[in-house]
Amino acid sequence: MAKDGSEIGINTRLAHSGNDPRDYFGFVNPPVVHASTVLYPNAAAMASRSQKYTYGTRGTPTMDALTLAVDALEGSAGTIAVPSGLAAVTVPLLTFVSSGEHLLIVDSVYHPTRNFADTMLKRLGVEVEYYDPRIGAGIAQLIKANTKVVFTESPGSNTYEVQDIPAIVEAAHAAGAIVMMDNTWATPLYFKPLDHGVDISIHAATKYPAGHSDVLLGTVSANEACWKQLYEGFCTLGCCSGPDDVYQVLRGLRTMGVRLEHHRKSALEIARWLEEQPGVAQVLHPALESHPDHALWKRDFCGSSGIFSIVLNGGGQKQQHAFLDALKIFGLGYSWGGYESLAVPVFLGDRTIAKGSYAGPLIRLQIGLEDVEDLKADIRRGLKAAAEAG
Repeated sequence: MAKDGSEIGINTRLAHSGNDPRDYFGFVNPPVVHASTVLYPNAAAMASRSQKYTYGTRGTPTMDALTLAVDALEGSAGTIAVPSGLAAVTVPLLTFVSSGEHLLIVDSVYHPTRNFADTMLKRLGVEVEYYDPRIGAGIAQLIKANTKVVFTESPGSNTYEVQDIPAIVEAAHAAGAIVMMDNTWATPLYFKPLDHGVDISIHAATKYPAGHSDVLLGTVSANEACWKQLYEGFCTLGCCSGPDDVYQVLRGLRTMGVRLEHHRKSALEIARWLEEQPGVAQVLHPALESHPDHALWKRDFCGSSGIFSIVLNGGGQKQQHAFLDALKIFGLGYSWGGYESLAVPVFLGDRTIAKGSYAGPLIRLQIGLEDVEDLKADIRRGLKAAAEAG
């Protein structure tokens, strides 16, 4: 929304949200404030606690520039910036779930989220239960009197099941539970969780906002009802991000729209092409008409990102490794959302429900900003090597 109340486009919002150059001598980019101690003008000001900035862990002008920009995208009451995408998961969970309470987590969740729940949260006395990503309104049958949080991730990590978020939200809210969503795949450009009733939106800003595989950061955005508690939890845990990392993510945010559109187009073109390639049994990309959740994706999302998985037509780890080792442009490395293409093997052994039935091993592809024809040629090398390994 522009200052005159008119609607502005997403790339205009990305370019101008978060800080006003006129607030700092006209410089386009905000200052990078390195701060721990903040001075007060007098004892009365210190006692009243009315000063905007009080200590480095509780916010700086640099952090405000990023979090206000994210608020403009999310439509949130407030956003915190934390040192990693995983911290963006752990901070709100520690803030909103207590010993003796019940937590529902989608079974296709990001593995480090699952590990945190199965280790630290269980040790702290939280009752953790996993549910089928396609459960939809049926989640009402799993909600108990002590259910505090329903944790969603859509599409699901590595296998890209799409959840019926509005139906889950309705059931959770009817029982007094709040809903959190890891929205890293779509970003608020292609799906705005709070507009669909979600209370807490989580994002690994390491991925598309940063965009260059050189910085770690997470953001957590809350609606009005949850913001105060989230901010208090953030301050209590002292889990703040360094100013240089915050600044780099804000800088990346300015170009995220054009980068993400390139990722989207290239990934979709390659995904459609892969459906016709010998040696590929299935392409797991929700924007494809062949995906079982395509209608749900089309209803709720307005775009798709650059990461999806393929299923090889038969074989096992030998064929999976042969595919990966033959690649010359795709790097073998974790994370995604950067400018470079990446590939990793997918393992589903930790899941209890969403194991699926696949014809062969899975491989996750992050489609970067390279030329599509070069990436296709590289994938052909991988498919040829996998076939020969059989």
